[in-house]
Amino acid sequence: MSYSKDRYYSEIRSSLKKEFSFSNDFMVPRLEKIVLNCTSSDAARDGKVLQVIVDELAAIAGQKPVITKAKKSIAGFKLREGVSLGAKVTLRKNRMYEFLDRLIYIALPKARDFRGLSSKSFDGNGNFSLGIKEQIVFPEVDYDKIDKVRGFDITICTTARDDKIALQLLKAFRFPFTS
Repeated sequence: MSYSKDRYYSEIRSSLKKEFSFSNDFMVPRLEKIVLNCTSSDAARDGKVLQVIVDELAAIAGQKPVITKAKKSIAGFKLREGVSLGAKVTLRKNRMYEFLDRLIYIALPKARDFRGLSSKSFDGNGNFSLGIKEQIVFPEVDYDKIDKVRGFDITICTTARDDKIALQLLKAFRFPFTS
């Protein structure tokens, strides 16, 4: 069992239940899923770039990504409908908690010029999004094999109904938020 999952069931759930006066354990918010998304304009022109993105996301997430395609054509971007643009991975259950541990304790402290996460990055429904500028902050990515530094987006979906409760949940998981 991962450290974060163990902490959620032993400490975090009971403290949030007391703090927000929830009547039972099922009302307490929890993490639902984590979505990793990487899109590159180079992938539309070169299939090798798309394969590199897929391989890197697979190494980081521990499961095979799904290739994302353009929904509609945009002439200004020289983009056609159905062209592969990137990849995404949805993590749930044990893999989600294992990724969360690596994100909080390894990747974020290793990021260059990192001063904390903004608490304004919530969407109004209890979901939090952040961007990673360099994929090399994860130890699974081999620094010698990368051709270009790419970033990706991370979305953390919770069952919380509002941002205040979701913020407390993520703070309990020791996310490094700025004041």
